[in-house]
Amino acid sequence: MFHVITGGSGSGKSAYAEEELLRLAANSPDTEKYYIATMEPFGEETLKKIERHRRMRAGKGFQTVECYAGLAGCAKELVKEAGGKNVNEKDEDCDRRKRCVLLECMSNLVANEMYRPDGAREYTVREILSGISMLLETCTHVVVVTNEVCADGNAESEEMMQYKQNLSRINQRMAQMADAVTEVVYGIPVEIKR
Repeated sequence: MFHVITGGSGSGKSAYAEEELLRLAANSPDTEKYYIATMEPFGEETLKKIERHRRMRAGKGFQTVECYAGLAGCAKELVKEAGGKNVNEKDEDCDRRKRCVLLECMSNLVANEMYRPDGAREYTVREILSGISMLLETCTHVVVVTNEVCADGNAESEEMMQYKQNLSRINQRMAQMADAVTEVVYGIPVEIKR
């Protein structure tokens, strides 16, 4: 199952995404639950947000993997960590049943790929979609949290417009690939695709 969850800042999408992954994992015995964290710990505000998310998932059995860039490489490491075959080996199952992944949050990953020295820069969209494809090939369930950052029409810098275009392209492609898409509005999940 591939579920994309979107919403505005503070909408409750993170809590809903955790509940969804826990529900999916409960229906898949012997799975490992991974939380792919993409927010770099810069400044007091981000540190508080990271700590809040850690408290939210405490005691729920998540293994946290920090991935600021290079999602495909992160997916390969999850397979190795779980004792699976090399992703490049042709194996029908590839131990998929053993991994459920919650990726939080796509908007951070896009910014990291665009602006980090080790990021994909102009190849951001291609790099991230390759990583998503790798997760889908190697995991039973994948839940991705993303943001609605393109809803306002404010005039912005060229750099910000490029960021929004990249995030929009990734969100559109994920929505096409997804089994389910949900927008969380004021804590209320609104099913867009199922």
